[in-house]
Amino acid sequence: MPAASSTWVFPFDAAEASPELLGGKGSGLVSMTRAGFPVPPGFVISTAGCRAFYDGDRNLPPGLWDETLEAITGLEKAAGKTLGAGPIPLLLSVRSGALVSMPGMMDTLLNLGLNASSVEALSEVSGNPEFAWASYRRFVQMFGEIVFDVPAERLQSAVNSAERRGLVTASDEQELLARLERIILGYARRPIPEDPREQLQLAIAAVFDSWMSRRAVDYRRINGISSDLGTAVTVQAMVFGNSGEHSGTGVAFTRDPTSGENSMFGEFLPNAQGEDVVAGIRTPLTLDHLAQRMPDIYRQLTDMAGRLEAEYRDMQDIEFTVENGKLWMLQTRTGKRTARAAVRIAVELVNEGVITQHESILRVTPNRLDELLHPVVQAADTDIIIATGLPASPGGASGMVVFDADEAEELAAAGESVVLVRRETSPDDFHGMAAAQAIVTARGGVTSHAAVVARGMGKSCVVGCEMIEIDYAQQLLTAGQEVVSKGDRITVDGNTGTIYLGAVTTVEPQLDESYATLMSWVDETRTLAVRANADTPDDAAAAVRMGAEGIGLCRTEHMFLGADRTEAMRRMIMAPNAVFRREALAELEPLQTRDFEGIFAAMDGHPVTIRLLDPPLHEFLPRHEDTVVRIVNLKLKLRQSADLDDINRILSEINALEDVLQRIERLQEANPMLGHRGCRLGIVYPEITEMQARAIFTAAVRSAEKGIRVFPEVMIPLVAFMNEYDSQAEIVRNVAESVFAEHGMSVDYLLGTMIELPRAALTANEIARSAEFFSFGTNDLTQSTAGLSRDDSGRFLPGYIQRGIIDSDPFRTLDLAGVGQLVRMGVDRGRATRADLKVGVCGEHGGDAESIAFFQDVGLDYVSCSTFRVPVARLAAAWAALGIRPD
Repeated sequence: MPAASSTWVFPFDAAEASPELLGGKGSGLVSMTRAGFPVPPGFVISTAGCRAFYDGDRNLPPGLWDETLEAITGLEKAAGKTLGAGPIPLLLSVRSGALVSMPGMMDTLLNLGLNASSVEALSEVSGNPEFAWASYRRFVQMFGEIVFDVPAERLQSAVNSAERRGLVTASDEQELLARLERIILGYARRPIPEDPREQLQLAIAAVFDSWMSRRAVDYRRINGISSDLGTAVTVQAMVFGNSGEHSGTGVAFTRDPTSGENSMFGEFLPNAQGEDVVAGIRTPLTLDHLAQRMPDIYRQLTDMAGRLEAEYRDMQDIEFTVENGKLWMLQTRTGKRTARAAVRIAVELVNEGVITQHESILRVTPNRLDELLHPVVQAADTDIIIATGLPASPGGASGMVVFDADEAEELAAAGESVVLVRRETSPDDFHGMAAAQAIVTARGGVTSHAAVVARGMGKSCVVGCEMIEIDYAQQLLTAGQEVVSKGDRITVDGNTGTIYLGAVTTVEPQLDESYATLMSWVDETRTLAVRANADTPDDAAAAVRMGAEGIGLCRTEHMFLGADRTEAMRRMIMAPNAVFRREALAELEPLQTRDFEGIFAAMDGHPVTIRLLDPPLHEFLPRHEDTVVRIVNLKLKLRQSADLDDINRILSEINALEDVLQRIERLQEANPMLGHRGCRLGIVYPEITEMQARAIFTAAVRSAEKGIRVFPEVMIPLVAFMNEYDSQAEIVRNVAESVFAEHGMSVDYLLGTMIELPRAALTANEIARSAEFFSFGTNDLTQSTAGLSRDDSGRFLPGYIQRGIIDSDPFRTLDLAGVGQLVRMGVDRGRATRADLKVGVCGEHGGDAESIAFFQDVGLDYVSCSTFRVPVARLAAAWAALGIRPD
């Protein structure tokens, strides 16, 4: 076999375990071989070969094939077999294996090397013609689908038809083989090569090609994996789990990937090949059955699982095959797991002395914590159970039943909640799985494609519902007497494996002790404070439960919502002068005061940043179109009425609505985002600022009198010019002094501004002369910097991302090159003027892990985000403190 200095090809027994070069699978096989595990011999074609393949217009790079042929010669010697010839034919598996595990997203070929002569040799040496011809048939089916792009359903339909008639003898397999070959020839216009080396060359190119398949590209996009990594190709001597009753294949996790329990978990299929387990074509048995059927093999597997976990210091996902009573290890890799399992495993590995607390923090990615907050199904006795299966990925979700991945994607894009229901999923269904709220399959086990992908995405999933029958043509799901049509709603309970008819009640999950322990380590590690965006006392209380250390954005306009409050707000807007406006505001002031008292009580001891009224006034009035329609309808009623009192009442309503309509039209703006809003409202209508400031400080003083520790921070929004800030700041300070004098006591407070316009960031050194804190409103700062409307750009931004024009949605992950530079500039310039300037962020980017790493780097004091993103932000801040950026 070639030496380790080869350019492209690296044998298992002569290479260094390098995941970047050999991919995760190849690196694992190299390290297992070196550690003495029973690994069938093979070699790895590096990820560099894949990158060169694409650089060379999808041609194998010079030298790669020559090195591969040399490696095949060495492999034949190591295995004592000959590729594609007797007396003992060498057969190969050709598998993908990227640096980051992408289960089921790329292609695999098995039994490569079979042809008309080698199948006879395999039949003779195995003494099992049925096995030999079944292996050949499987190879032809996979080769036709993967290399020649023959539609998988066309080939599988032929297989299903033959299975219904019964595949018992070698002659049955030969007849099916001939049919598959005719289908392939009809589609591809060429037969499968007899020469095994030509088979291998085409297979290597096909596996490289699968790196850019739609399903692989979608998976990388959703999981933030770079397309520049490429995949390695692992070529390995085949061992056969389908060679008789003393053979089989399986997948084992060293710990339960759903719960995190420290016990081996997995599945086994007797007399089967590995693809039968992971493809979900057959529903496998538990490992308990392996222990009963082959106790010696089970003990060996348990021992090897323990050694592998100790070696890699993490839960492992192991593929194994038993061939005629001998155990072979085919793969080990870090196992995919649910968020709940990830937390428990990370904490228990620390308690076992395997990893450090800092390492445990890095074992749980920030965005996966969202899964721990997924709702739990709370079914009543009257809820109808359609079917039960294997709980593959936790959480409860309801949605419309769809049977097609494309349709799931289309309906989800239109705002519908959907549940994708399939007999089994394939990698081609990935885009529909990503769009669905939950996934259900009739076949497959908890290590099937559907289960692994769903767990990786945090989707609720139930597999192996063998009692359901799916009719794709009629778009029906049948389970006993229950018939569910496309568009009907079902609820999927991924915790119990139960499928319910209709939308079933869900409740919030309970976070366990492992979560509390991990988050305590997170809070010890991070240096960024994490606050929540909260507008009501209930929101504030929820934020504290999630671990928030204050409120970074209290949007006071949300306190004006509700029938009584909105009506008072509208009277204020309709008021002809400041006197009448103050009368209307007087009705709102005690309501706001009471809300602030509730918030201060919930946040006892934590700071509360309160933004003064920000949106344009017309947003509080009825919609223009709705008002016009109401007037038209009233005029129609007026024509139909003969009652004088009724006529007078209708006329009064019409007059009032016409006044509102005139006010709406006067207040309407061509571009309200950049119009009369924020501090500009307070400058034109100072009585609004006065009322809000009085409510804030009255509530603060009353709370302090009760022993509550209050730290109000009053934020003036949408400042572009220093004089705007000073004008509003003067009002706030005067009101504060007045309230303090009235109550005979004062409270400490800060007065600052929201940096949400480029000019504010550019002139931050001036604004910081007066402002005591900055809070970057990165939502509006992104809009005003990029010229993008957050409400409208959703129509085309997804296409921008897919076409590579931008890497990510700038309203989810901060645009570091543009908006990020304004944030950095604002921080630097502001602190150059005021060294103790407190600086935070209150846009949605405050809950985005990648953005938080940037905020740590520029020296912010805190981030603020929506309540249920607080745990994510806390963990992301710990990652940032450790110098790790989420990929």
